[in-house]
Amino acid sequence: MFSCDTIIRNASVLDGSGCPSEVLDVAVRDGLICAIGSGLKCHTQIVMDVQGLTLAPGFIDVHTHDDLAVIKSPAMLPKLSQGVTTVIVGNCGISASPVCLSGEPPDPMNLLGQADDFRYPSFAAYRAAVASAQPAVNVAALVGHTALRNNHMDRLDRTATRAELDAMRFQLQDSLDAGALGLSSGLAYLSANSASTDELLTLAQPLASVGGVYTTHLRSETEAILDAMQEAFDIGRASNTPVIVSHLKCAGIANWGRSSEVLHALETARITHSVGCDCYPYAAGSSTLDLRQVDERVEISITWSTSHPEIAGRSLAWIATAWNTTQIEAARRVQPAGAIYHSISEQDMRRILQHPATMIGSDGLPNDPRPHPRLWGTFPRVLGRYSREEKLFSLTEAVHKMTCMPAQRFGLEGRGLIREGYSADLTLFDPEQIIDIATYADPVQPAQGIEAVWVNGILSYTARGATSKRAGRFVSRGRTTWLQ
Repeated sequence: MFSCDTIIRNASVLDGSGCPSEVLDVAVRDGLICAIGSGLKCHTQIVMDVQGLTLAPGFIDVHTHDDLAVIKSPAMLPKLSQGVTTVIVGNCGISASPVCLSGEPPDPMNLLGQADDFRYPSFAAYRAAVASAQPAVNVAALVGHTALRNNHMDRLDRTATRAELDAMRFQLQDSLDAGALGLSSGLAYLSANSASTDELLTLAQPLASVGGVYTTHLRSETEAILDAMQEAFDIGRASNTPVIVSHLKCAGIANWGRSSEVLHALETARITHSVGCDCYPYAAGSSTLDLRQVDERVEISITWSTSHPEIAGRSLAWIATAWNTTQIEAARRVQPAGAIYHSISEQDMRRILQHPATMIGSDGLPNDPRPHPRLWGTFPRVLGRYSREEKLFSLTEAVHKMTCMPAQRFGLEGRGLIREGYSADLTLFDPEQIIDIATYADPVQPAQGIEAVWVNGILSYTARGATSKRAGRFVSRGRTTWLQ
């Protein structure tokens, strides 16, 4: 007989490892899982009998832009309502820290917030701000390459000098020492596109000695995607650093049907190096409005516009017709703006999502007034639509993709598994009912089927909504584990 804070009885436990489910009791004490077994005998005031429901490790959203949201909107309902207990921020080369702005944040850093939101000149300052805000979910962070460039370069349309690189490396090392997971890049964006491969390699070199990772929004996700992947793999091998390709996709109509070719390149690289990817379960992406991506064959909707806020939610085709102009000219007039691009083949997306090296990341944009539905729906969509309904993979594999796999690859020690001694980040859901509700037309809708979410042992969300108890923590980099 032992004492615990909460015991969850008769759960169908998917522990995250990829092993089949087993009906078990799980006991929680002081924020940790203290016992797992059948018919556990314990003293506790909170007993939950959840027969028929699945208990999994809390989901880890490996690709977010929640850097400032976790401080400004610490309830984090878009993620908590999906069963997400940990978010990884600082992706695509853009991070809230370390940042020193002399003016407005460069595109796409403006996706995170406005100039006065960037208050964290050091990674340690950001970490302290997260701890002070105590968001409802755990936070782990990458350092953005574009953020480093902006701190030390007068112009972003060129490669960095040796002195600038030295300054960036010093700031990156300081961040790694403070617990950063590694370095991210967003080479497709104009703010980083001029960076040379050598610039990235120089910055990536300190990662191996601390067990960091290199994640990248590839230089191209369209016709030149194989070259862009090779560049990423070369950087990883030369720096002896694991590589994670962000939101892997075949973007643009001319690129549709190439997912087998792309995944073959990924598999070939994995033979000799630690390489993986993440993917969101939608056939549309979202970012700032980029004139290079305007294609009249592709449906593009505007999510926000600084110059014309009234057109948010309208398609670029509708705007161009209303203004009696071309889509490219309409796009110029509404900038700066955000956009959703329906430029991905559903078949390609499914093939990438199904691959055993693929983790799940929402890539949601919390500042968008009309966000892509992935902000609210990613994880239940994977479990409900693509696992239960379409059977792309088993429920066991789906849970593995969003728990143990990301925890091991990013070095989130003590998370991602239901194990004694692990943090009690837990998600309880109905495997027959879980489904996303958010749509492109009505994107701000919580999913169905999430019954309860515990963050560090605290019940933070139920089917009735958030409990208002926030127990998230900043999570420092630990030891990464890659199983090919």
